[in-house]
Amino acid sequence: MATSQRPAHVLAGVLGTMGVLHFAVPKPFDGLIPASLPGSRRAWTYGSGVAELAVAAAVAAPRTRRLGGLAAALLFLGVFPGNVKMAIDARTAPAPRRAIAWARLPLQWPLIAWALKVRNNA
Repeated sequence: MATSQRPAHVLAGVLGTMGVLHFAVPKPFDGLIPASLPGSRRAWTYGSGVAELAVAAAVAAPRTRRLGGLAAALLFLGVFPGNVKMAIDARTAPAPRRAIAWARLPLQWPLIAWALKVRNNA
């Protein structure tokens, strides 16, 4: 029986949407970029948006899905420090914002597992 590719299509859609948001509404993403990185935060925001769009395309295409799934897992792992920074920065924010920032941290691991499953089922 063939494995459903729906998880891959949904993952590609999520990554593509986030990639587009990096360009359409960059300010929230700018805040995740550590000031210690060289260059402007906006350049890093746009660069990560390009990366998400490229990974989305790789996951969407059956021919590159296996590599795309691995790239998605690595991308999710790579943005984890930004999520940690967001949680730390939110320590004095209103409770709902703090809760969202901290809730994102454990959600990163299911995203990584999802991407690896897409890779394995490609």
